[in-house]
Amino acid sequence: MTEPAEVETTGRFLVLLQENAVDEGVAELGAIAGFDPDSGDLDAETVQVFPELGVAVVSADPNLLAELNGAAERPGPVQVVEPERVVRVFAAPAEEAEPAADESVLTWGLQAVGADVSTATGKGVKVAVLDTGWEQNHPDFAGRAITTKSFITGEDVQDGHGHGTHCIGTSCGPRKPATPPGYGIAHEAEIFAGKVLSNAGSGSDGGILAGIDWAVANGCAVISMSLGADVPANTPYSQIYETVAQRALAKGTLIIAAAGNASTRPGRVAPVGHPARCPSIIAVAAIDVNRAIASFSSGTVDKIGQIDLAGPGVDVHSSFKLPEKYKRLRGTSMATPHVSGVAALIAEKTGARGHELWSRLASTALRLPLPSTDIGGGLVQAP
Repeated sequence: MTEPAEVETTGRFLVLLQENAVDEGVAELGAIAGFDPDSGDLDAETVQVFPELGVAVVSADPNLLAELNGAAERPGPVQVVEPERVVRVFAAPAEEAEPAADESVLTWGLQAVGADVSTATGKGVKVAVLDTGWEQNHPDFAGRAITTKSFITGEDVQDGHGHGTHCIGTSCGPRKPATPPGYGIAHEAEIFAGKVLSNAGSGSDGGILAGIDWAVANGCAVISMSLGADVPANTPYSQIYETVAQRALAKGTLIIAAAGNASTRPGRVAPVGHPARCPSIIAVAAIDVNRAIASFSSGTVDKIGQIDLAGPGVDVHSSFKLPEKYKRLRGTSMATPHVSGVAALIAEKTGARGHELWSRLASTALRLPLPSTDIGGGLVQAP
């Protein structure tokens, strides 16, 4: 398999603003890009501002890039400028199979992380899943507290893809659905379903950052992101996402993201993708029912993007869009909500948030006889 091409971009720009000078930064962007920030009716196609994060997305003529970069280089509220990337669901090649495990009561993934013997439920903890949306008519979630918002123009939060509903099911679904097995880890957590990817499974940095801003503003302890873009080895991580993740941690929100599915093991191990390769975002690898690294799971192959933790990610049964209702999927996308659900359980049990929650999640992981370049600190374990 060849190295992935350079990351696809949208033509828009991400701009990191000084945290305590967001209004001043937007005013400077307006002067450069030709919009009036005080008009009270800014076109979202021209500029979007995410105040919790101190980030803006600007549609600027490419000829203005030099001016934007100049503003970032001199002292002032504009700090970093990056091209906006295209991102997608991290989907591994379809290959459904029943795992060699007893799933008459709970899925093998819940058993592997010890959720079956934990008394934690995630009650009182807000978990945001930023993905393709949510199947609003799924019978297994009747009566659950679910807050939804779409960040995709022209599409409501209804999940026409299924990927987001699957990830929500693993992180926060039921333990005793009408049709077993139970498949949700933090089964009493408050669900925030943000649609940042379209029904076709694609989106952009701007939509993801809008979702993160929304989740932070709503006090979510955990953000689960089974999405991203594959990158060539030694690609620098996004300074803007890294700063966003640091600012989120300081506000008590932990971001957990899929590492990517670009490997073809044993022949080739692909590097951790964007945005999981940021140091302040937890990068999740996938293992199978035999606790072996999944053949597709991206790994630590450079000093920039490192695997932090692992979760069950092969032949994972969870909720899906109707009429299918349930489906088995594979990918670091499936491992990520296992980690996010366990983080919610730890947050409920200990009250930990932000950096402390990360520390507890990492320190209690189960060490496996696999390289840390594949699974980081190990397989997450419920408290």
